[in-house]
Amino acid sequence: MPRSHEIDYKIIGHSIQLVEVELDPNETVIAEAGAMMYMEQGIQFETKMGDGSNPNAGFFDKLKQVGSRVLTGESLFMTHFTNRGMGKQKVAFSAPYPGTIIALDLDTVFNNTLITQKDAFLAAALGTRISIAFQRKLGSGFFGGEGFILNKLQGDGMVFVHSGGTLVERQLNNETIRVDTGCVVAFEESINFDIATAGGLKSMIFGGEGMFLTTLSGTGRVWLQSMPISKLIQELSVGGSNNNRESGSVLGNLGGLLD
Repeated sequence: MPRSHEIDYKIIGHSIQLVEVELDPNETVIAEAGAMMYMEQGIQFETKMGDGSNPNAGFFDKLKQVGSRVLTGESLFMTHFTNRGMGKQKVAFSAPYPGTIIALDLDTVFNNTLITQKDAFLAAALGTRISIAFQRKLGSGFFGGEGFILNKLQGDGMVFVHSGGTLVERQLNNETIRVDTGCVVAFEESINFDIATAGGLKSMIFGGEGMFLTTLSGTGRVWLQSMPISKLIQELSVGGSNNNRESGSVLGNLGGLLD
């Protein structure tokens, strides 16, 4: 896999952030379709099949790559933004909903590999390989908020990941952390991802935290989000906040009868 392009960047904003990428002549950044906010005159963009990590890949290799993106529910194509001007040029990408953008250098990540939930990827330097990571255990697939299939980002350049709400980075040292389902943004390949029950039967039915929790264990870094898009949609729905408090369990306030 060729080395990724070396790109400069600046993250702008607080609650609804954007990342502004500065490209030298002939440098390229790739992004999800629709993520671009603005670009300067020298930037040209092209929609391509595949992520461009292997420019010599044949048609069937690209078709296989596109098929993997279909499985994750992402667009069939990636947009490539290249500086065709004489000097430095800028292109900016905005987050799809309120939250935080984090820039990660894959050269500093364990095994040059980052696992992310499918909606977290925003943009990356050309040369980054974007594929899928199958969860080994069936329970993770059926009950994990991130789904059975996660994104795998590989390379040695910069990637930009988006989270909902506030982003928290945790370093685990042969430890295990239990996380609300859906709050996982990304983790290093050295971390084991699994699903565990939320506790006893009463807690699972009446607790309002759901029946299952995500468990992350091992040694490495994990990134968590305070407001997954699923929770944001629920809160914005009519009476969503009240429904959460009053019927966070299967039987709502009847849970108090068991106390």
